[in-house]
Amino acid sequence: MTTPSSPVRFSDWPTRDGRRIGVATLDAEASLNALTLSMIEALDQQLTAWQHDDSVVAVWLEGAGDRAFCAGGDIVALYRALQGDAQTARDYVVRYFSAEYALDYRLHTYPKPLLAWGDGIVMGGGMGLLAGARHRLVTERTRLAMPEISIGLYPDVGASWFLNRMPPGIGAYLALTGAQLNARDALDLGLADQLVPAQRREALIGALCRADYGPGSDALLNERAIHAALAEVADRNLAPPAQLWPWRDHIQRLTSAADAGQACAAILADPEQNDWLDANRRRLAEGCPLTAQLAWGMLQRHRHTSLAQALRDELSLSLRCCLEGDLAEGVRALLIDKDKRPQWSHAKVAAVPPAQIEAMLQSVWQGDDHPLAALGREKG
Repeated sequence: MTTPSSPVRFSDWPTRDGRRIGVATLDAEASLNALTLSMIEALDQQLTAWQHDDSVVAVWLEGAGDRAFCAGGDIVALYRALQGDAQTARDYVVRYFSAEYALDYRLHTYPKPLLAWGDGIVMGGGMGLLAGARHRLVTERTRLAMPEISIGLYPDVGASWFLNRMPPGIGAYLALTGAQLNARDALDLGLADQLVPAQRREALIGALCRADYGPGSDALLNERAIHAALAEVADRNLAPPAQLWPWRDHIQRLTSAADAGQACAAILADPEQNDWLDANRRRLAEGCPLTAQLAWGMLQRHRHTSLAQALRDELSLSLRCCLEGDLAEGVRALLIDKDKRPQWSHAKVAAVPPAQIEAMLQSVWQGDDHPLAALGREKG
């Protein structure tokens, strides 16, 4: 089912009782399965087809190869679009992020069991895919992050919502520092449901195909079958040592602040000597000051909102980051010229004018004019 313009492989695994498990493989191994617009649109279309196919009892989502599930969105394509005329650039940005966030929402609300095999690198847009799955599976070699501080965007793909579902201050720390997490951290923070060792992937597939899904399309029976299959192979005891949890009280003290400037200053002044904390401090010190302010503002705004509301706000802010913010410069420095010396628009987090932050957080659209206005209004 793969086409040259849509590097996603669709297949299925037959189950013992004559049904099927739909399989979607992001097939762009060379780019660590970076999520292109054509991939997003193809995946959304196939998920719709599987949703209405009674022979499909569940969906499995994975990335090609053993290096990454998905390392993020196709920000190189975004950069190239931004080099064109203003209207063409705007149209591409809106189309890309609208499709991506609608896909993320579809995953979160998908009516059939959806398993995401989060092996290897899971970052940015990949986190959006993993977060939406009903069964978020990680392995001993999983590495997760929302690293937008390094490119001048901000944690999107629903992160304004799911980072808020962690213990107080932890999501803010991840957003400000782009901290990399391992499988144990993901389990501790509620970003993953099960750890399945990478070498047990085939055993899990076999267990899923042998499972008894019962008659008809009973969702509860399907879930019971999948839980039983996972119980055969999952083993949290094989997770690597926690990086974050031993420091949770310390991190919460650092981020217990009135604003982003105070929180960033506390993190940068932290005297604790630890390789993981050191790497996080360096990433923040070198990162985009505007990103830090926007990330903090979005987390404050969406402490108690719905996922749909967060995604609508994220679409507006992502457009502003592309057209008014530092994203193009961040991508240039990291992935185009690769000089790793971005010229951010502000020297320090505290130097970003409050009026600019407020303006960027204002929605570009109102009411039903919003491209994602329909999210959360589905019937039944």
